[in-house]
Amino acid sequence: MIRISNLAVPLREACAPTDAAALRQLAAKRLGLPVQMVEEVTVMRQAVDARRYHGAPLQFIYVLDVALRDAGRVPKKRQAKWQKDKQLSMVAPEEVPPVPQCPLAAGALRPIVVGFGPAGMFAALTLARAGQQPLVLERGQDVDTRHRDIAQFWRTGVLKADSNVQFGEGGAGTFSDGKLTTRINDPHMKDVIEAFVAAGAPEEIRYLHKPHIGTDILRTVVKNLRQEVIRLGGEVRFGCCVTELELAADGRVAAVIVNGEERIPASQVFMGIGHSARDTYRMLYAGGVAMEAKPFAMGVRIEHPQELIDRSQYGADVGHPLLPMADYALTWRDRVTKRGCYSFCMCPGGLVVGATSEVHGVVTNGMSNYHRDSGIANAALLVQVGPQDFGTGVFDGMLLQEKLEHLAFQAGGGDYRAPVQTVGDFLAGRSGSTQFLTTPTYQPGVKAADLHSCLPRYITDALAGALPAFGRRIPGFDDPGAVMTGVESRSSAPCRIRRDRQTFEAEHNAGLYPLGEGAGYAGGIMSAAVDGMKAALAYLATQK
Repeated sequence: MIRISNLAVPLREACAPTDAAALRQLAAKRLGLPVQMVEEVTVMRQAVDARRYHGAPLQFIYVLDVALRDAGRVPKKRQAKWQKDKQLSMVAPEEVPPVPQCPLAAGALRPIVVGFGPAGMFAALTLARAGQQPLVLERGQDVDTRHRDIAQFWRTGVLKADSNVQFGEGGAGTFSDGKLTTRINDPHMKDVIEAFVAAGAPEEIRYLHKPHIGTDILRTVVKNLRQEVIRLGGEVRFGCCVTELELAADGRVAAVIVNGEERIPASQVFMGIGHSARDTYRMLYAGGVAMEAKPFAMGVRIEHPQELIDRSQYGADVGHPLLPMADYALTWRDRVTKRGCYSFCMCPGGLVVGATSEVHGVVTNGMSNYHRDSGIANAALLVQVGPQDFGTGVFDGMLLQEKLEHLAFQAGGGDYRAPVQTVGDFLAGRSGSTQFLTTPTYQPGVKAADLHSCLPRYITDALAGALPAFGRRIPGFDDPGAVMTGVESRSSAPCRIRRDRQTFEAEHNAGLYPLGEGAGYAGGIMSAAVDGMKAALAYLATQK
């Protein structure tokens, strides 16, 4: 198999990854062979490069694996030329290594997985594949019940504390849009992707540079993953909140208490609690589990017409059938304070949604379905915050989150409407305008207000500095009518549960495995899923 890396193809010559004949033509041209000698081409990666160097056209960047028909007929001169070509290499077909089989010993306690978001889900799936028959305890509801509860909240403002955008089957990522982009590079990512595809995710997530599943499809995917855990011998219980972790005198895990009453003996507990389980954080810390404050980021959501973003990225090529909805990634840093502001969780063709999990709080997030066809682009604009802003106590950052969410609730009118402000009003120091560039999409509704009333000055100052800079990058980004919705406060965990780097166990607590984003070790669906899988594999390695 020959791998062609970083193959740049102008848009006019690009083809769909499903067009086998056109892919064979591209590969043959690059290898200098007759197309008849190319048997099969597999797209390993596809990305859009919208950067235009010296007027160069927009292009696609491919990584292609090429199987040749009768490779022995390739002239030796051609083979010698390939050996000197840095874009070409010989590769073997990639295979996902099987999970080691380690059936649960007779009389042994089942490993318990707390939380069925990406980290808990893939910890449970890995344990189930090994024959460990895990028990999953999820405080929220199954994804269908959860979907109905969230829809009711968006429609009426009636919040269910344990069945919302943050809590329930699939975790918070299920109601974002299932973005699978990540900064990590880990061989276990392929296993996660294959598990998603087997559960019903689109096959294109195998090769797209910025893959996403979409909230509408992800709801089916997480149900299928749950059924796979059960098929392999695991058990999944909903409405089961772990209210106490019982530790032995030496700190080792002894049991969990569920809903304040049921005691389940345990020797291994995998904690994939998510970044919003504030009561669980407090319970663990009170029980002696080592934790520490960590930096995170907060800010607002901003919305624009998707067409504005598409045109800024694609220019005259906007509307081409091969081009996806355009996205963006923006960063800015204040030269004096050194504080950074950046776009996060950008949702092309999506919506801004109500994502609180606590009464009397307003939290925003972004969501989109698979086709990303709302016509609205939205993203978080986040400002970095750290202990220098909120204090060094373990829960000082969490307390700041709570404070700003309550202020946003009040600014929105006290009925879960969110405060909104136009960019023009925000920069001019006034409020009340409803001349919006796009109709705000946040549900249960919005109220024009001053976002300065629910954000500290170090955040609003950074936003005020970043918006004009982003407008120079994307014309119209700082349009006076662009609407900003507050507050975006749950971008990542405000604290970290300390653990050993090799064993994945919590410091001083054998058998406790803090997982994923809630424990402070991940930043999205993929990294959380990989973290859960690696923690389970670390445990399995001790059982051989």
